[in-house]
Amino acid sequence: MSFNPVREVKLRENRSGYYPALKTGLQETTTRVQEMHQAIAGLSFQMLGWIPGLAGPVRLAQNTHDAIAGGVYAAIRQGVGGALTVADLLEPHAAAIIKTSAPTEPPSRLAVGLRSALNAVVGDHLHHSANPLAIKMGFYADGHRIPLTSAGLSAHLPQLSDRLCLFVHGLGCDEHSWQRNAVTDDGAPSQHYGQRLQAELGYTPLYLRYNTGLPVADNGQALAQQLQNLLGIYPQPVRELVIIGHSMGGLVARSAGQHAADQGLPWLRLTRMIICLGSPHRGAPLEKLGHQIAQTLHRSPVTAPLGKIAAARSAGIRDLRYGLHRIARPGHHPPALPGVALRFIGANLVKDPDHPLGHLLGDGLVTLHSATTPKLPGDVVTARLGGLHHMALLNEPRVYQQIRQWLAANPLPE
Repeated sequence: MSFNPVREVKLRENRSGYYPALKTGLQETTTRVQEMHQAIAGLSFQMLGWIPGLAGPVRLAQNTHDAIAGGVYAAIRQGVGGALTVADLLEPHAAAIIKTSAPTEPPSRLAVGLRSALNAVVGDHLHHSANPLAIKMGFYADGHRIPLTSAGLSAHLPQLSDRLCLFVHGLGCDEHSWQRNAVTDDGAPSQHYGQRLQAELGYTPLYLRYNTGLPVADNGQALAQQLQNLLGIYPQPVRELVIIGHSMGGLVARSAGQHAADQGLPWLRLTRMIICLGSPHRGAPLEKLGHQIAQTLHRSPVTAPLGKIAAARSAGIRDLRYGLHRIARPGHHPPALPGVALRFIGANLVKDPDHPLGHLLGDGLVTLHSATTPKLPGDVVTARLGGLHHMALLNEPRVYQQIRQWLAANPLPE
């Protein structure tokens, strides 16, 4: 087969990106194992060297051990790297051979979910290494990214209205998370929030997908620009914008509002309300615990390699330790957004929403104190619901009724 530069560029563009990510992960893991091996062996040789008359032989044995072990680990890294590099080169050629003329279908939910989870853990690395697995922020419908053109909006959102409701998912999730199965009080399958808000209050639902491994402030800045671009090509004047964010999504929405306020972006004037479901405004306890564990592991040369692994979590995950303080100046609370109402829902695993355990357990991931009492200035209202876990907030009748009550109160004039 003759060399075709155009074909080679297309093949490179079609690579999935899994092989480079796997190669980096395996090589880094091998390095951490080697560091731990060296630390343990070094302590053993050090203690043997304290025995009178053994310092010389021990030094020789240690040099020999280090040389052999270093060669073995280098061979493992090179072997793994070489094999995965070859696989990466062959993958697009194989894909080109088996490709048919059938219309392009969106990836399965399983594939999208796997990619979203990977972005949560190492999304910042994927982004900075230009790995094709890095998710680019965009609005999605039925698994397809919506082109920000009038034709693109009309094709993917045939029922456009002048009231928009944007849903922003949380860490490691994607837009499909809002379609989690739920049941109504009579046991029948329920519609998800977007469908019900469209049918009952006339909102056009929009769903964001983004790289949750990036810093919250970076995603907030990108969302602020995405909304500006959206309203610039929207086929009719927008009367109202509502943003509903789950977990990290609430922080990203709040950050986007702050960027819009700082830059004077017009879409903020249309934003009526930001609703946060289980968002860690005062930080997530699990990430705080993870930070403490990583710091503790670094204190010993034997466990320091494990500390490096623990510390390798993405910038997005690390930001959850700070909550809203990550988008404000040090020592300050984020200022109120002019004209924007803030609504917060927190959940308690205990049926009683005000049970004292709620301040400790919360919804299993975020405490009630963090989810509902951020002490922010401005129009802020909170609600607590009992007997719910963190992910149940995505599709649950009581949560929807609270959202609907807030949005139906004091409707905008026609």
